[in-house]
Order: sequence, then C-alpha cells, then structure tokens
Amino acid sequence: MTSMHSLVNLREFLEVLRANNQLLTIDTPVDPHLEIAEIHRRVIAKGGPALLFTKVKNSTFPVVTNLFGSNLRLELAFGKRPLTFVRELVNLVENATPPSLASLWNARSLLAQGLRVGLKQGKSGPILDCRQQPARLTELPMLTSWHSDAGAFVTLPLVYTEHPDGSGHNLGMYRIQRFDDATTGIHWQIHKGGGYHYFEAEQRNIPLPLTLYIGGPPALMLAAIAPLPENIPELILASLLQGKKLRMVADPLGGHQLVAEAEFAIKGMVPPHLRRPEGPFGDHYGYNSLQHDYPVFQTTHLYHRKDAIYPATVVGRPKQEDYFIGDFLQDLLSPLFPLVMKGVVQLKTFGETGFHCLAAARVADRYPREAFAAGLRILGEGQLSLTKFLLVTDGSLDVADFPRLWQHILERIQWNRDLFVFANVSQDTLDYTGPSVNKGSKAMMLGLGQAKYRDLPEEFSGSLPAHCTRPRVYLPGTLVVQGTPYDAAPALAAELAKFPGVASWPVVLLVDSTEAATCSLQEFLWTFFTRFEPAADIHGREQTVHRFHVGLQPPIVFDCRMKPWYTDVLEVDPATKQQVDEKIEQMLPAQYR
Repeated sequence: MTSMHSLVNLREFLEVLRANNQLLTIDTPVDPHLEIAEIHRRVIAKGGPALLFTKVKNSTFPVVTNLFGSNLRLELAFGKRPLTFVRELVNLVENATPPSLASLWNARSLLAQGLRVGLKQGKSGPILDCRQQPARLTELPMLTSWHSDAGAFVTLPLVYTEHPDGSGHNLGMYRIQRFDDATTGIHWQIHKGGGYHYFEAEQRNIPLPLTLYIGGPPALMLAAIAPLPENIPELILASLLQGKKLRMVADPLGGHQLVAEAEFAIKGMVPPHLRRPEGPFGDHYGYNSLQHDYPVFQTTHLYHRKDAIYPATVVGRPKQEDYFIGDFLQDLLSPLFPLVMKGVVQLKTFGETGFHCLAAARVADRYPREAFAAGLRILGEGQLSLTKFLLVTDGSLDVADFPRLWQHILERIQWNRDLFVFANVSQDTLDYTGPSVNKGSKAMMLGLGQAKYRDLPEEFSGSLPAHCTRPRVYLPGTLVVQGTPYDAAPALAAELAKFPGVASWPVVLLVDSTEAATCSLQEFLWTFFTRFEPAADIHGREQTVHRFHVGLQPPIVFDCRMKPWYTDVLEVDPATKQQVDEKIEQMLPAQYR
C-alpha cells in the first residue's frame, strides 16, 4: 500500500488513490443532474473506488466522488498517526497531571508533533489563482442526487464562520442549495456551531460573513464533519489530521483568511432575519426531508484554483460514504470521551441508522444509578444531545457489536425501572418521526450488572392477533412481526402488546415487511430505529406510574411501521435508472456495476 500522510491538497490525495488502484477515471460525458449520483450509488454499493468524472455536462470542472467511501481510502488519507496522537495525548493528560520533567521527556515525540499543529500564514496560495466577481455559481457542477430534490446542492460544503465577537470559528457541513448564480440556502440546524454564530449575529441585527469552501486537503473535509465540542476549533483538527500546519492566505478583498490549498472558496454574507424555502432533499437517514424556511447566503465573489476539481458525495439510505467517515471520526475522537464525559468508557453512534437515531455506551456503574448519570451526560453533550435512542451497559463488551449488546441488555433490563422516555424534547431536524420539526422524544435503556435477569426465547411457537402475520425471530428475545399498515390499524401495536400469544417475548417489533426488516443487520437497524418515536410508539402489556416514573410490563412493542406523516423512503426514479443502465457498461468494470 503506497501512502503519504501530510497530504496538503486534493490532487496529492488523488495521486495516492491512483497509485493504490483506488481511483477510477470516467471519461464518458455525464450529467451532474441525477446521473453522477446514481453511478456513485452503484459503485459504493459494490465497495468500489473513488470516481473522477472528467467530462461533466455544463461545467468545465471535473467532479470526484466517493473519496472516503472505504476504510482503506481513509487510511490512505490519514494513516494511523492522528489516532495514535490523540490516544497518547489522552494518556499524557490522565497520567501526567501535574506534569513532571520525566513525564514530559517521555512525551517528547508527542510534544514535537504538537508543534506541527496550527495555522501558518502565507503570502500566496493556489486558491487565489482565479477570481469571479460576482460569483457564477451555475458554472459549478453541483449535484442533484434524487429526482425529488428541490435542485442542485453542494454535498460536501465546508462552511466557515466566526463568532461576531471574535471568540472563535466554526467549520461545519451544512446543506447548501443553489438558488441562482449569486445565492444559496444555508441549512443551519439546531445544536450546530454555525447556527450559534448566526443566532448571535441576528441578535445584533448584523449580517454574518461566511466563506464556503468546496474541496481542499482531505483533512479539511473531515474536520468539517467532526462532532467537536462548540469551542474546539475545526481548523486545528484539520492541521492535526494533516500532520502539519494548515496554510492560510489573506483575501485581497478583505474578510476571512482563506485556506491556501482549497479548491473553491465562495465569500459572502448571511443577512439577519431573511428566510427562503430550502429543500426538499434526500437526506442521510434514507428519507426525503421536506421544504422549510432557512437563512440565505448572498455571495460577493468566488476564488478557485486554475486546475480546480469539484469534490462531491451522495447521501441517502445507509450505508453511504458518510458511514465510513463517521466511523473513522468516532475511532479518532473516542479516547476523548472519558475526559469530556466522566464515567463514559466507550461510545458508539450507529451510521446504519443515520447516527443520531441510535447510540450505545459502556459506562461505569460504581454506585446506584451512576450509569443513568453517564447516560444523561451523553444526552447533554453537543451533537450527541440529538440522540433519539441510547443503549447503556456496564458490561465488559464492545458496544459496537449490536447483536451481542442488544442480547446483553435484554437479559438484564428491568422494564419497570430501566427504560426512560423523555417526552417533549428536541429531536434532530431531519427526523420526521416526532409530532413536528425539531420536536419529539428520547429514550434511554439500561442493561446493568453481571447476572442475567432472564433467558431469552429464540423460537416462536405462540400465536398472533388479527392483522399480524409472518413472525420471525431475528435476535434472541426479539420477535419481528408484520402488521397491517398504520393508517388502517393505528392501535395495532398496543393490541399486540396485550395479546397472550406473544407474552413470553421481551421485545416485539411491528413492521410493514418482516422480510425487508430482517434481510440483514443493516436493514434491521435502519427499519427499527428510523421508524419510531419513543413517546408515541413504545407500548407495554401494562403501564404503571410509580413516583412519577412510567414502568412497562413486557412484551415491549416498538411500532416501526411507516406513519402517514413520515416522509418518503428514497428510491431511484425509473428514468434515471434507465439512463444509467444504457451507458453503465462503457463507464464501469463489471465488478462495480
């Protein structure tokens, strides 16, 4: 495997990918409207390489996608050095406080690496090669990924803002819909750093300066996605990932400094109190997020390299490229969790569910309900506060292994005290299971102790009520049942929980299709956790209230059927499928079609 870590721009990364047979160049003319996205989806489904499209309709810029769509390509981009650095840094903090001469000497290689982290001011850089003033955004090959999308979007946007009082910056990945040559939407969701900056600017009734980067060092793209605490600077993380200082250059027209090796940098302002409809857009949960009003980015000018390459990704039903990126970032940042959240030993968010729908934690439980306190810390920490369902255990197991974790918890949970549902709280903007946008509920499920509380059934020999068919045991203690559609039988889950024929089961999932929900672990997790809201869709045989705590008696039924107010599951439209089918053989080797 040929690699070079300290990749300072996109073309260096492409050369590494090419040398390792991880880049496929496609010279066939392609359309950024729907066609590139469908080709990308087929290749990533087959575990294929990054794709460089050299002839893109209506644009002079080539497009590259699937840069990070495998563990191998992430290792080629960053190697093991960043992970080792973070682990050694945490070890130093934990074991060398207060620091001694001996501990600092032992950490000298770590400290030397630390000196290479930061920003470096330069006098010139490739980003200043070409300038458009005003910007001509329609010349950029922005992708339209799904036929239901409202238009073309920047799908790897690196949105840079600074706090109005100068107290820090944010580099985040917030959805950008192109409206015309000069304006876009800016999809600032709740609990996101750029949104906080805009909130402060609006409070002062001033516009917020914004720089939109597209492309650059691989480290810059990953840093924008990382779920860092609000006051941790993303540009410093980019430098750490890169292995050397991030080169910056002044904009001759003033305003934000520019990342010297970026591909594109679009400058402008987001005025206060101005909103415009943005969306719909096929999102990373695998559903179609609807149109809502969001702020507007008004551009002033655009810079790009003379040989600029436009990087993009495609989001949709998991697993997509963001799954691999998310797992890499979790591995990188996980050693920090015990420092930030006392008592949390391991934390995993599941990309199979769009990340926010399911998280699991291994925690300390040294005194009564310490595990509960650790769970609350997780639900109160940054973007983790958008977690919908949290599994917590103190067992000595890898919580990333969902089947084993789920069995471990079901063997130990005491349903009358260890399931907590928090109603009337915030929910991720893209999760439409709640009663309205940003509103919904959360749940925490504890499975604690060494001793098993129950043995789990593994075969179904009971009976089902009317409107329920096709029972299947997918995991021990978990029965999956197909039910009549929700709009025809909205009370079916509650009826199923009381039905004697399933009384011996701890958990029953009510789904629209047993076959679809149990064909793989990926589909089981996606169907289970993206299609219920805790406060509305969890039912028990009996419900009691003791000291204000709602306790349930099993079986616990999760109603995971599609509800009438849910948005549509993303599917490729027939016209796009046919269009790609007709030219796929000339573009892709057989193993990637």
